[in-house]
Amino acid sequence: MQITLKVNGTHREVDVPENTLLVDILRERLRLTGTHVGCDTSQCGACTVHLDGRAVKSCTVLAGQVDGCAVTTIEGIGAPDDLHPMQAAFRECHALQCGFCTPGMIMAAIDLVEHNPKLDNASVREGLEGNFCRCTGYHNIVRAVLSAAEKMTAKVS
Repeated sequence: MQITLKVNGTHREVDVPENTLLVDILRERLRLTGTHVGCDTSQCGACTVHLDGRAVKSCTVLAGQVDGCAVTTIEGIGAPDDLHPMQAAFRECHALQCGFCTPGMIMAAIDLVEHNPKLDNASVREGLEGNFCRCTGYHNIVRAVLSAAEKMTAKVS
């Protein structure tokens, strides 16, 4: 099947079998390898991207479900010299170690901040429940999300 979608602001057409997963389209067909494959069962969140403005685990989304949609990956939110506030906060708060979970964690955290105006430690931990980190213990991730939330909501105000 041929699908048409917008990925990180760029119009793309891709020919894929109907049972192709979004994560495979991104990594194998479009070479956007920032989206990681961790578990293939939607448990870990390493594959989280934004689909039409909402965080989804791309290992559970089929090609036919993204036809005509907009997808944003970690590669589409910032640049090395112009980081997204969430990326900058993860760096400043030392919210990563091995980095494997980081792209999915950042994408989930952005969605969390954009859809929840009042966040605290407990709501951040609850909001990121579907994203696993085996290295950090989450304390610095929560600090980073709360720090970025202040900057992100200040930009909107």
